[in-house]
Formats: sequence, structure tokens, C-alpha cells
Amino acid sequence: MTSENKKTEQLEGEKPKEKARKPREKKAKEKPAAPKEEIAVEKVEAQAAVEEAPLEAAAETLVAEAVLKKVAGRGSDEEFSTDELPTVWTPKTVLGKKVYDGEITSMKELTKLGIPIREVGIVDKLLPGLKEEIIDVGRVQRVTDSGRRMRFRVVAVVGNEDGYIGIGEGKSKEVGPAIRKAIDQAKMSIKEIKRGCGSWECGCGTPHSVPFRINGKAGSVKLIISPAPKGVGLGSGEVANKILILAGIKDAWVKTSGHTRTGINFAHAVYNALAGTNYIKISDKNAEKLRITSGSKLN
Repeated sequence: MTSENKKTEQLEGEKPKEKARKPREKKAKEKPAAPKEEIAVEKVEAQAAVEEAPLEAAAETLVAEAVLKKVAGRGSDEEFSTDELPTVWTPKTVLGKKVYDGEITSMKELTKLGIPIREVGIVDKLLPGLKEEIIDVGRVQRVTDSGRRMRFRVVAVVGNEDGYIGIGEGKSKEVGPAIRKAIDQAKMSIKEIKRGCGSWECGCGTPHSVPFRINGKAGSVKLIISPAPKGVGLGSGEVANKILILAGIKDAWVKTSGHTRTGINFAHAVYNALAGTNYIKISDKNAEKLRITSGSKLN
């Protein structure tokens, strides 16, 4: 046997040495928990910053806290929407800056100026806690070269049930944005109305009804709102009831004519009638005698 054959036999007989592979150990990522003392110190510093900072800085801090709360309460896979956060009002008009700086503190001062309202934040600051009602939701369409485009039209009414009422319309492809537009438009068209006890059968002197007979018109709808004694209630349709309640009128008789099924015209007719109380001149002597109240007693 030659030496070459011996070497080949030895090589074939030997088994290759396998290297032992160690499994990789996955290290668990442990998030270091902040001590309770540091959290308490951070809260105290944040409160001190809010107290010492101006209004804009305080608002930004509140928004940041809301962001942290939202993120802490959600998982990593869930999406986070900024639409759910509280918005900070930054005035853009001269009237808005006066309200923001505190030069105008009530709605009565604003109505005496006769300046139109162009920002929703003005009404939100001067009349907080306004109540909202949806009067009508319909679909409108427009024919274009590409076909028919369908949109939603919403009519909304806002009021504080104490002498202030506003109406607005909004259009959009979806119902939600249309409702928000209608409510914002209603806030910017808010007006002060006059109330009293104009019924000769009552004479209680409280502002529970209209002070005198008023007329309103919109489209084919015409109506007359007459004062009623206390306890009678509202003798009108569903649309008029919602608007009169938000305006702060509890007793009244309403006589209508025309196509009152058109909710948008019916609502505008009632609003125009209530707004017409401001265009009738009344002397201070008669206003005191009849106990007529303009707007709210507190604001």
C-alpha cells in the first residue's frame, strides 16, 4: 500500500469537527422607569410655568399636556389624530383682538358697536355654553360637465335661552363638516332680541314672551308672533318651537302662512321676526313701563 493511499484513507476516516453554535440571547429592552420624585418635580414646574406664563404660553402648555395624555392612552399601532386636540384661538381681526385683550367684556358692548362678527372665538368667549339645534338636513346637487355632484346642506340654530339667537347654513360632501360649518355660521350671525310681557291678559312683568306683535318673512313663508300670557306655552310648529326656546321665549302664539314644510324658510322667517324687535324704536319710559329686556340680564 502506497503512502498516498494511506493518507486518503486517513482523511476519509476523519470526521470534520463541527463548531458549536451558541444561540443568540435576546436581550429584553427594559424601559427605565422614572422615579416618582422626578415626576412630582416636573408637575410642579409645569404648574409654575403655567401660572407665570402669559395666556398664549398657558394654552400651548395645555395642548401639549393633551397630546401626552392621548399618546399615553394609545398603543403604538394606533393612529393619532390632531383633530381631537383642543384648538387655541388666535384673533385675526381688530374686533377679535379687542375681545382677546379684554377691552370688550360683554355681548351688549359688542352689539352697540354694530361691527359684524368674523370669528367664532369672539362668540365662544363672550357667550360660553351656547346650545345648538339642527333644524334641517338635506341633499343638494349641482350639474357639471363631469356629472352631478351631491352635497349635504345643514341648517343649525344656536342660542343661550336668554335673549341671544343665531342661525346658519353649511354645505359639504359629508354631514359632519356641514354641521360644523352651519354651527360656526350661526355663531357669527348671533343677534340680541327684546323680550317682555306684552300680553294684556298677563301683566306679570317678566321677560317670558315677546314685548309686542312681530312679523317675519322668508321665501313664501310669512308668520306673526303674538305675545301670550304666562303658562300658555308655545303655539307653533316644531321648527319654530326650537328657535323660540333657544331665544328664551316661553309663551307665544304663532300664525303662519305659505309653504311651512320648507324648514329652511320657516326657520329664517322666525329668525327674521325675532331680529325685527331691534328695529322698533321704544322710548326709555315705555321700555321701563313694559319691562322690556334687551338680550340677557347678566350679559
